[in-house]
Amino acid sequence: MTAVDAPRSPAGARPGGTGRPGAWRAMAGNPLRFLISSWPWRALAYLATGPLVAAAWLAAVAALAVAGVVLTPVVAGVVLLALVPVSAVGYAAVERRRLRWMDPRPAPTPHREPARPGPRPWLGFRLREAATWREFGYALLSSLLAVVDLAVPFVLLVGSTVSASAPWLVNHGDRLQYGPGVTVDRPPEAWAVVVAAVLLLAAGLYAMTALAAARAALARALLVRAVEEELVEVRASRARMADAFEAERRRIERDLHDGAQQRLTGLIMTLGLAGLDGADPALIGRARAEARAALEELRDLVRGIHPSVLTDRGLAAAVESLAERSPVPVEVRADLPARPPESVESAAYFVVAEALANVAKHSGATRARVTLRRAGPALVLEIWDDGAGGAVASRGTGLQGLADRVAVHDGSLRLSSPPGGPTIVRVEIPCAS
Repeated sequence: MTAVDAPRSPAGARPGGTGRPGAWRAMAGNPLRFLISSWPWRALAYLATGPLVAAAWLAAVAALAVAGVVLTPVVAGVVLLALVPVSAVGYAAVERRRLRWMDPRPAPTPHREPARPGPRPWLGFRLREAATWREFGYALLSSLLAVVDLAVPFVLLVGSTVSASAPWLVNHGDRLQYGPGVTVDRPPEAWAVVVAAVLLLAAGLYAMTALAAARAALARALLVRAVEEELVEVRASRARMADAFEAERRRIERDLHDGAQQRLTGLIMTLGLAGLDGADPALIGRARAEARAALEELRDLVRGIHPSVLTDRGLAAAVESLAERSPVPVEVRADLPARPPESVESAAYFVVAEALANVAKHSGATRARVTLRRAGPALVLEIWDDGAGGAVASRGTGLQGLADRVAVHDGSLRLSSPPGGPTIVRVEIPCAS
């Protein structure tokens, strides 16, 4: 059974590729290639600039806090104190830009836009956002970790520089003291220190990059909108679109039923009365036949938009109605303890209708079967026929359109149609009820 491709939202893909960020992959690869790559320099820049950003933010926060306390008796003081946690929004924006040095994946902001414009609604909205307080907590934590961020590169660079210059220092009469009882004052010992320094520098570059990558992972976890949040947002948008389409479909159906159909019915009655008044019976009969044909086409159109049996009696009854009208004998097996949501029910109905139309037009089947059931939180449809098989979505059989319709509800459509048959179309549509 193969899946028919359905559209995927951009939020469904992992931005910037899959797997671990570039720094971790580089450290897991060739050691020599890593050491001569840009990653150690990126890590150094990331760790060295972090304390500078933190210091600037702490200075701004201190200024706001002092000014707010001094001006507390007036409204301005309260506003300044409220700006203390909100100031982390700017700090986090800088951190998300710095994040690109260690993690090339996109870093979208977790903030939403306020419903109303203006400084006051903006400030109130930001103070109520959970993302603002996460960023404030990250800013405080990052300020504390700034000491480690600065100490690791400093010790690594200063220690390696001093150790590498050991032969020069020893030749000028200096001695190097490495802890109690460990003194380097002879050239052979100095050159041994150089070799050890090179090895320790290589290990230190790995440690520094690992620290920078861990700090970047912390920043991403607290400052960047998660993929799951984007998926929830896209699914909510899909649901709103489906509801809007359903409402528009209802409006068109109501207009056709209450307007055009009623007028055609009135026309048929008027023509009948005109025939009683002695008008040309042949012309009256022809006009009535055309009006009846137009009314029948209109009813078929309304039924195609949304059959009344689906609204009144549910999906199982609507599918049984489809089976009765099918030129191929269709068995319906339905096990639906509760009706699915209206939009899901409508999508499932049209999937079955199109699938049965394909069976009648293309398969050469002598019988078919439709199964409707609930499997956990999903509605499952299976349309089976004993036709010739060999169905392919790309051949214009409508399966790609069905997959698109199902994808609106975050569902899936799978097709199994080997040459010689049978053909099975399996559809799963998540539903909440």
